[in-house]
Formats: sequence, structure tokens, C-alpha cells
Amino acid sequence: MRRRRSSTKFPRTLGLGVALLLCAAGVQAAGTPIPHGTLELIAENQSIAAGHELYLGLHFQLEKGWHIYWVNPGDSGEPPRIKWQLPPDITVGEIEWPTPRRLGTPSIVDFGYEDEVTLIVPIHAQASLASQQSAQIGAEVKVLVCREICIPGKAQLSLTLPVKSQQSAPDAGTSGLFAAARKSLPRPAPRSWKFSVADANNSLVLSANLGHQVSQAVFFPLAESQIDDAAPQSLVPASAGFRLTLRKSDQLRKPIGRLKGVLVLSAAQAYIIDVPLGSPGLAENTGAEIYAAQFLEEVPLR
Repeated sequence: MRRRRSSTKFPRTLGLGVALLLCAAGVQAAGTPIPHGTLELIAENQSIAAGHELYLGLHFQLEKGWHIYWVNPGDSGEPPRIKWQLPPDITVGEIEWPTPRRLGTPSIVDFGYEDEVTLIVPIHAQASLASQQSAQIGAEVKVLVCREICIPGKAQLSLTLPVKSQQSAPDAGTSGLFAAARKSLPRPAPRSWKFSVADANNSLVLSANLGHQVSQAVFFPLAESQIDDAAPQSLVPASAGFRLTLRKSDQLRKPIGRLKGVLVLSAAQAYIIDVPLGSPGLAENTGAEIYAAQFLEEVPLR
């Protein structure tokens, strides 16, 4: 398990049992049990075609009060990790992470998801994909499910998709889940918005000029150990934006070059930002690319 502190990664009591669960499924798989929930591998379309992209989803349904983690889990935990088993000529992209929530207690704050969440993952079929009757996609998923205790789970999922010459229509049975998942994704910040980050001794000050006043803002850092996750984020509204003070983490060991993460302005407004430290600049419109790959490399499946 990944650790980023000298103390234990999990401040809660760790459940001793690991659920090793196997499932074979069709396009609409039955939910596979995981600790205090179910996990389902779904596809947005009913088939796969050479030269086209297809979106898969990992749909988690959790019992009330239990949660899983975002790509940066916060003060404890770790995100879901996936090891794919793919046919030749099919490649997989990075997870598209929905906007997380702050979870936990006043002294320990996690970033993650309760109730249900769908993690979207793109796959691409190369033009050389051989015409065949079907393609089987497998995913070994490790997940940590927490409340007062944390219980690790492991699930082997599979999905069988017909191979067609043309891209098929969306699957009516899964389209609602994919639509809801995309609605929950943070968007690239508009290029007209201006951000700057200043180093203020024990804090970082994120200033924004958005062209309008903002009275609510919460920042989720993409990198661990940059800010104190549990510390209050002090917001000062301005006529055209805001100033948000973020306390530095006591685990910070080197200077911060850029502040990357998700800025939530309201329940329906979440934006990806990437701001260099020390000088004003525009929020870089890099989309999901800043939002996954380099940090997932820190948590390989073992």
C-alpha cells in the first residue's frame, strides 16, 4: 500500500479481511460484491469497432456512510487501482475522476466518494483490430472502502463486447450512468480567468480574477503533501473573484512549482486549474491530462 507519511497511512483501524471476488460478465454485468458495496464494469456502447474509442465505467455502489477515495486520497487511504487484461490492438487510457467530496473528521480529512460513483475509462481499438466474434476485457481492481475502519477489497471483473465493423449506438441500459458521471467531472477553467499563487510563509494564497465575485470556493490539491488537508481554507471575496489561503502541509519537503487540482465554486461548478507559483498566469486548459497520469504512476498495482 502506498504511504506518504512516516506514520501509518491509515489512521483508522484496518479491517483484516481482504475480499477476493471473481466475476464474469456480459455488456451489462451484475454487480460484484466488494466490502460494503458492489462494483460493476460497464460499457457505454453495445459493441466495439476498429479505429474507434469506447468508454468503460467502473460503477461503485456503497452502503450508507462508507466511502472510496479520489486520486489524491487526502489524509488517509488510497484510490482504486486497476490492472487491465486487454486483447491485442486495444489500449486503455487514464481514469477520468469525478469531483471529490471532503470526508472525515475535523482533524482528518479524506477526499473521496460516498453512495455511488462511476469512474470513466476510455479504451481505443486500433485500426488493426482483427474482425472476430467478440473481445473480452478484464479488470483486476483493488479498492479500499472506509468508514470508522478501512477494509481492502479485490475484484476480478470481465466484460465481453461484440466486435462490429461500425460503431454501435449507446447502450440504453448504461447511458444514464455515463451521463451522470460526465456531469460530475471537473471542467477546464475558462482561459479568460486569471489565477496566481503566492508563497506566504506557512501558507499558499490562491488569487483569482474571474470577472465576478465569488463567495464560496474549496480547493482539492492533485498532489499529496502540499497543503494541510484538514486545515480551514480561508476565503476572502473580491469584486472580481476571491483570495483563498491554503495552509501548507507539515509533510511538505520541497518547494512547490505549480499548484494543480480541482477548484469547486459551488455544487455544480468544479474546474481543473494548473497555476505556477509566484507569478500571475492563466489557468492552463489541459483538461484531464493534468488530472491523472503522473499521480497514478505513484500507486502501481502490486
